[in-house]
Amino acid sequence: MAFHSHFPIGIFDSGVGGISVLRAIRDQMPEESVIYFGDQGHIPYGPRPMEQIRNFSEAITKFLLERNAKIIGVACNTASAAALKYLREKFPNVQFVGMEPAVKPAAEHTQTGKVGVLATPATFQGALYASVVERFANGVELFQNTCPGLVQQIEQGNLSGGETRQILEDALVPMLEKNIDTVVLGCTHYPFVIPLIQKIVGANVRVIDPAPAVAKQTGRLLEASGMKSMSESRGGVDFYTSGDPAALESMLPVLLDEGGEVERVEWLDDTRIK
Repeated sequence: MAFHSHFPIGIFDSGVGGISVLRAIRDQMPEESVIYFGDQGHIPYGPRPMEQIRNFSEAITKFLLERNAKIIGVACNTASAAALKYLREKFPNVQFVGMEPAVKPAAEHTQTGKVGVLATPATFQGALYASVVERFANGVELFQNTCPGLVQQIEQGNLSGGETRQILEDALVPMLEKNIDTVVLGCTHYPFVIPLIQKIVGANVRVIDPAPAVAKQTGRLLEASGMKSMSESRGGVDFYTSGDPAALESMLPVLLDEGGEVERVEWLDDTRIK
């Protein structure tokens, strides 16, 4: 298929996490239109088998391409770990931007040589993470935590409550005792709790939000392929969810600082969306 500059950017995630990437894209490229797909009917992706996540990702990619997406942001670390390589092989004419934990900038800037990484089990198990660690973490000690339950708290809008704080303290306090000076967020949901993380770790620990770098890379690829929008006005966002549209609609002003209508879609099975 031919892609055009006025076509939208497609973004998907298991839920609201990818809105952290959408927010960065809106900041950097307000003229771009976007289609956002939150697969909330299947959340969380983290504990699921890799093959199932691949099936979901392929079906969502087809859904976005049917709606003329000119580039696809896999705004989910778990889906990137499980499916990014597969998607690039399956759709050779489509440009994909994926998420990888920001181990490289962390390793370059750490003073203590000790870095905390928060991500889902599937991200830690994936070859993508292993390759990033192998390439960039030389001489740096990484402390990992999967923050069980954190994605669900964020999905419910609990960005600063007691349960969310407890999950983060359980993850971060032992890391602080090991003298980390940097925290890498290896899940697109986690930037929404940066204010809480910063409270726990203090001003001397750097917290790396990967979303702005991913937005920048999306812009670079669009520029290089001559597909940046030439529009003078602000682009719109179409939202889709396989979960509860009302729940996602109520979260948008909190997470994105702008509202929007959300359309519900239904899965027929793991590989087909109605």
